[in-house]
Amino acid sequence: MPTVEVGDLKDGDFLLDVREDDEWQAGHAAAALHIPMSEFVARFGELTKAAPEGGRVHVICRSGGRSAQVTQYLVQQGVDAANVDGGMQLWQALGRPVVTDGGQPGSVV
Repeated sequence: MPTVEVGDLKDGDFLLDVREDDEWQAGHAAAALHIPMSEFVARFGELTKAAPEGGRVHVICRSGGRSAQVTQYLVQQGVDAANVDGGMQLWQALGRPVVTDGGQPGSVV
């Protein structure tokens, strides 16, 4: 399965957060698209509209388990997708910004 390290992500890379609503509300990457894994198949069209044409979808969750499952599904659908190894826990540990919907500092739960 395609995998990318948090430290290798660049500003402007497309990020899909598949954590549940309570996790997202506590804190997320500012530019990420949020589609919870539990709703992913039903909301797949939102991703296809938002993702850059011909660009890679970087899938993230708390630690990497759920995002790996979604990445596998996306690859099977022909989408260029990669799992973000270490997830939001590593994102925060590396000092990358975590915000709430209101733009305030957030946290990873």
